[in-house]
Amino acid sequence: MFLNILDVLLVWFVVYKILALIKGTKAVQLLKGIFVIVIIRIVTVYLGLNTLSWMTKQVIDYGFLAIIIIFQPELRRALEQLGRGKLFARSGLQEEEEQDRLIGAMTKSVSYMAKRRIGALISIEKDTGLNDYIETGIPMNSDISSELLINLFIPNTPLHDGAVIVQKNRVAAAACYLPLSESPFISKELGTRHRAAIGISEVTDAITIIVSEETGGISLTVNGELHRELTLEDFELRLRKAWFGDSPTNKGASIWRWRGGRK
Repeated sequence: MFLNILDVLLVWFVVYKILALIKGTKAVQLLKGIFVIVIIRIVTVYLGLNTLSWMTKQVIDYGFLAIIIIFQPELRRALEQLGRGKLFARSGLQEEEEQDRLIGAMTKSVSYMAKRRIGALISIEKDTGLNDYIETGIPMNSDISSELLINLFIPNTPLHDGAVIVQKNRVAAAACYLPLSESPFISKELGTRHRAAIGISEVTDAITIIVSEETGGISLTVNGELHRELTLEDFELRLRKAWFGDSPTNKGASIWRWRGGRK
């Protein structure tokens, strides 16, 4: 009895790891196609549609060879990870690697734009949905990379004006409009990007990154607070803490709290 339970658990664990491996790849769509073929096969047998049933049977009979050909990239990656001992690694390790990749892409793009004084506004969705603001921009649904973020804010390009909104690990939309804050505590020296970042922070829990076009300064809004003139190291630490909950070292950046006045 115990061995039977263990056998079932191991099978489910292997299936889970395989699904985690192909998640986000084209193999997911192919698996859906295979599932549809199996359903058609069952229905044709039940209804007595002999010709269609024979056709689907041939597809399933020779499907094993087709799967090896179609899933060749995924199978090779799985074998490589198995050889490195990573196929059955903890999913938490994969999440940590993805977090590092996202933070790295954000830091690299912000560093590039700050040095060249390229204005930027990036809002990262957390628990409060930003779909209302995403609808005001141009849909993208793209993987996050430093190259993409930099190109979106290059001056005089079609999408440089407005905010980029990030959902999970995807760029959801660009050229989005964010609500401007009407707080009387905001310094007159702050421009539209900072007011928009503070505004979205007042109505949602989003994290917003600002690169000043005038000074190249890096700022961050989190939970109604504006952190100005951050060093690149401080920016990375604060972004990681706000986005993923890691504890940064406090390096004494300038902070304003707009809900209730200046700190």
